Amino acid sequence: MVFCCLKWFIGLGSRDVLTKASRSGNRSTSLVWRRCYHRTPGSFLDPEMRAFLEENTEVSSSGHLTPEIRLRLLTPRCRFWQERADLWPYGDPFWAIYWPGGQALSRYILDNPDAVRTGSVLDLGSGCGATAIAAVMSGASQVLANDIDPIAGMAMVLNCELNNVKPFPILTKNIIDTELDNWDLIVLGDMFYDEQLANSLHPWLRKCSRTHGTKVLIGDPGRPQFLGHRIHGKLHKVVEYSLPESTRQENNGLTSSIVWSYQP
Repeated sequence: MVFCCLKWFIGLGSRDVLTKASRSGNRSTSLVWRRCYHRTPGSFLDPEMRAFLEENTEVSSSGHLTPEIRLRLLTPRCRFWQERADLWPYGDPFWAIYWPGGQALSRYILDNPDAVRTGSVLDLGSGCGATAIAAVMSGASQVLANDIDPIAGMAMVLNCELNNVKPFPILTKNIIDTELDNWDLIVLGDMFYDEQLANSLHPWLRKCSRTHGTKVLIGDPGRPQFLGHRIHGKLHKVVEYSLPESTRQENNGLTSSIVWSYQP
C-alpha cells in the first residue's frame, strides 16, 4: 500500500536518501522545471499529468492544523491509499501527505505573519507546498519552494490554484551543500528522518545562518532521528501544537508537532 510505505519511511524507517533522489530524478516526466518568476501556474502543467494528479488525489482542508489552506492529498478515499506501492507510476509521493512538521510550520506562519512579512523565504523539501503557500498568504515578498521531485512541483501548482495564491518559483533539484542567495528565512519540515540527510543539513544550515544571518525554522513532531541528532542542542523551542486525531493516526500515534528556531 502506497500510504503505509510512506508512513513507515518517514515515521519510523530510514533509507538512503540519495537512492530516493536518484529514483525520482530518473522518472520520465512531461515537464522540465526552471526558475521562473513570472509564468502563470497553468502553463507549467502537462494536461495528462494534471488529469492524473486530480484523479488520484482529493482536495482537503480538514484533519490538519491549517484549514485555511486547501491541498490535493492522498486520502483513504483515493485509489492509491490501498494499492500496492509498485503500481504508483512515479517516485514515492511524499508530496501527497501533509506531514506534521510542515503543518506546524504553516500554522505558525499563518498565526505570526510578521515572521515572513516583506521578507524572502526558502521552503526546503516543500512537498505539497503548504508552508510556501502560508508564507505567500502572510505577506512574504519572495518565496522559493524546493523539492527534488518534479511531481511535487506540479502538485504545488495545483495547490496554488486551489488557494488563489500567486504562483511562486519552484526549484526541483538538490540544493543542500550548494551556495545560496541571501534568504531572510529558511523553513524545513519533516526533513530529519534520515541520519545521512540530517548530517548534510546541519553544516549547510549553519553556514547559511552564519554567512548571511539567515533565520531557520524547523518543524518536527519528535521523531527519534531528530531528537537524537546533535543539531538538537542548537535549537530553541518556539511553539508546540497538538495534532488533530487524523494526523495522529497517520503518523504512528505522534501527538504533537513543534516549531524550532535554529541558533548555531
